[in-house]
Amino acid sequence: MASLDDLKKRIASVKSTQKITKAMKMVAAAKLRRAQESAEKGRPYSEKMNNVILNLSNGISDKENAPKLLSGTGQEKTHLCVVMTSDRGLCGGFNSNIIKKAKGYFAKILDEGKELKIITVGSKGNDQLKRVYGDKIIENISFKESKNANYFDADKVGKMVIEKFEAGEFDICTIFYNQFKNVITQIPQAQQIIPLNNEVEENSSEESYEFEPDEDEILSNLLPKNISTQIFKAMLENSASEQGSRMSAMDNATRNAGEMVDKLTIEYNRSRQAAITKELIEIISGAESL
Repeated sequence: MASLDDLKKRIASVKSTQKITKAMKMVAAAKLRRAQESAEKGRPYSEKMNNVILNLSNGISDKENAPKLLSGTGQEKTHLCVVMTSDRGLCGGFNSNIIKKAKGYFAKILDEGKELKIITVGSKGNDQLKRVYGDKIIENISFKESKNANYFDADKVGKMVIEKFEAGEFDICTIFYNQFKNVITQIPQAQQIIPLNNEVEENSSEESYEFEPDEDEILSNLLPKNISTQIFKAMLENSASEQGSRMSAMDNATRNAGEMVDKLTIEYNRSRQAAITKELIEIISGAESL
């Protein structure tokens, strides 16, 4: 049995940890409001851009000479996977859920005998994947210095992906991230961005437009921007999901610390009571022997 002094130190240590987790929960809650607002504002823009591109693609007369970012290389031999996680921990299962989704996709690709290449955005994802897929990781990007998700960082990743595509390094590119639903629920996503899926969003209108200049010229400018836009949307979703998951994790940690303090306090009181009783018995026994 632990001594009274040890129990007292342990209670103080758990209480100190509880203060830290409670503070982290409050910080995450404050950041979550801003991140959630940004993610919700980014969704309509990215969806609309996707749908405009798909409407434009329907007007292309020469499908065989359509931009490669839209139509693809015509092959599916090499897959590039951009796994987007956080640079910081203590956020529950946020990173693990993305990695689990990505690993399932990796296994399918490798089972089919296709080549796999990985770009990790965020140090936590790289730490988990390099143990098994270290030879498949071609780039590791970290934005630890950036306080918030921003388009400039997303554009850096987008330009890197486009450069590798134009160099013929892969045929299909898929990004992995968590879509924010609420504080408790974040849904892992696998979104193909090269070539663009030809499925129009359910909420999109079916109105037709006349474009000037022609569709080919607009697409050549719009498609690279769309890659960065979709990556930026994923970063915004990840940012909100990370704070929501951290808030939930710190809330659970604070509650667990409180329960542990209660148990340790009961154990301390029982040990103290037993020590006092033992001393009284020794005093009484000594008095009677006289």
